[in-house]
Amino acid sequence: MTNFGEKASLIWSIADLLRGSWKQHEYQDVILPLVVLKRLDDVLKDTKQDVLVKYNSFQGQVDVDPILKKASKVGFYNISEYDFDKLLDAPNDTAKNLRHYINSFSKNVEEIIEKFDFEKQLSRLEGGNLLYLILKELNQVDLHPNRMSNLEMGYVFEELIRKFSEMSNETAGEHYTPREVIQMMVEILFSPDQDKLKKEHIIKTVYDCCCGTGGMLTVSKDHILNTINKKASIYLYGQELNPTTYAICNADMLIKGEDPDKIKGGEKDHSLASTLSNDQFESNSFDYLLTNPPFGYEWKKDKEAVEREAERGYAGRFGAGLPRISDGQMLFLEHMISKMKNPLDGGSRLAIVFNGSPLFTGSAGSGESEIRRFILENDLLEAIIALPDQLFYNTGISTYVWFLSNNKTKERIDKVQLVDARTLFKKMRKALGNKRNEISDADKKKIKEIYENFQENEYCKIFPTQTFGYRQITIERPLRLNFQVNPERIEKLKLESGFVNLVEGKKKAEQIEAGTKQQQEILDVLNTFDGKLYKNREEFLTVFENNFKKLKLPTPLKKSIINALSERDETADICADSKDNPEADSELRDTENVPLGQDIYEYFDREVKPFVADAWIDETKKDHKDKQVGIVGYEIPLTRHFYKYEPPRKLEEIEGEIEEVENELLTLLKSL
Repeated sequence: MTNFGEKASLIWSIADLLRGSWKQHEYQDVILPLVVLKRLDDVLKDTKQDVLVKYNSFQGQVDVDPILKKASKVGFYNISEYDFDKLLDAPNDTAKNLRHYINSFSKNVEEIIEKFDFEKQLSRLEGGNLLYLILKELNQVDLHPNRMSNLEMGYVFEELIRKFSEMSNETAGEHYTPREVIQMMVEILFSPDQDKLKKEHIIKTVYDCCCGTGGMLTVSKDHILNTINKKASIYLYGQELNPTTYAICNADMLIKGEDPDKIKGGEKDHSLASTLSNDQFESNSFDYLLTNPPFGYEWKKDKEAVEREAERGYAGRFGAGLPRISDGQMLFLEHMISKMKNPLDGGSRLAIVFNGSPLFTGSAGSGESEIRRFILENDLLEAIIALPDQLFYNTGISTYVWFLSNNKTKERIDKVQLVDARTLFKKMRKALGNKRNEISDADKKKIKEIYENFQENEYCKIFPTQTFGYRQITIERPLRLNFQVNPERIEKLKLESGFVNLVEGKKKAEQIEAGTKQQQEILDVLNTFDGKLYKNREEFLTVFENNFKKLKLPTPLKKSIINALSERDETADICADSKDNPEADSELRDTENVPLGQDIYEYFDREVKPFVADAWIDETKKDHKDKQVGIVGYEIPLTRHFYKYEPPRKLEEIEGEIEEVENELLTLLKSL
């Protein structure tokens, strides 16, 4: 694969010609469309003359489009007399001739080039010889398919995008996933369906809702055709937000003989192309689905459309729940689940890359927990594989691949497999962005074997789905307050909002005067108290009402005064409500997560009551589905299940190391 690296580096060096005239974040707007054009030009090179002969022979007589597509042998064509070689023959007319060349492509290529919005850059390049120099340098890069395979070309595009993104402080990870990760995902995704995929005349669909440059789609198809069934009919579908990567993906699909119309998105107005706000495969379902959605995706711009869809319940895509607005990863998972085929029609399998957040973020009843609940209670989650850190180009954080199926094999029904592959990697000789580790072929093979064997060992744990569920109960304790009127608490009253607002915020002088007067009247009454400490609220309130009976205090103001004069006191009497029930202290409120299947009252008597005898369960907090006391939640603490205790090192060992370092320092000092 050194060929790809050399070509990517050579193209990257051409971008230096733009230095001074273009800002760094604009380099890709010039280089990437030109690289696509060069690739298309080299692909068409062998059939160029045949196409021109056919065009000149049939022009004006019949619809030449199908004739020319057949003549080109790749499903697209260019009818200009120019190619990259001939464009360089006229240095003074390079821009004009390049426009003619671009406008001479078949319509399916024109639509791709339009996504790059290259005309803006071409206008800036016009005048002077910069465009000529760039084309001249680029023409020396051989991108002919006989010497640059589609796989290698994909690597070239992705490497360029990564470098351009780093240069402009953008996130390259939004565009693509390391190929070894994709290959691992693909091998496991198709593993249980090997026999199904070997059938004659098999037809399957693969979908990626954040397809980037199309890497996951093409690797999926190549895997099926090259390792399972070369006669299978595999149709690829995708949606992509970014216009540049959308155009690259479409061009790649076109070159490979795929239907580029099955790749949607790439609109200039991103909100129109977002998978979440504008599902462009609304009526479709797919056999296989895989994606790497953006981590920490803020879905604020999709909020209105997503919430409208969520109101449809399970008839829409987001019926299970909505995660917090700052992280929409799980919305993409819900979207993918909605695209799975009915099990009666063969069902679907799904793979998605996440960071750690979807495993545990959100307490019981939250959107994230409700989504996990839906997945686990419907037995969709098959396995989660924890990957090594420093594996992706734009982030060093740990990542996890979730595998879902609505047609599990018998032994996996109602079970979830957790795989710890965090140590299965090798260090790279040279880092690429944040990527310092990679999964070797041997590591991929081992991960796949762990998944397929479905047996517990140091890398694998298997749990019933109910293991990850719990019922969150609210534990209350009684409010105990003492009351006293003393200088410290009077000063505290002066900061209470109800007291302060008697004066602050008033616009008219007479209002301020009245408020100031009322404040002083309250302070005067408080000064009549004897300073006694009361540990019974009812007793104090009786005294309070007697002293303040001449002042008519509004209820909010009265609460502010009483609040300022009170302090929590474990030795005070319990404060009761109007029905003589203990009043709960919000500051002492706590929650307990009771594993599903355990009786919450038995748990309470065993784990809570012995330590706080006056506590009780708030029975008004009930689950919205089963109406039982306690709110059901789900979380998947993967790393906890693989935790290995390591005892601290012996003190003597640490002291020995310190002494050794001190001796080395003394030796160095003496030598100076």
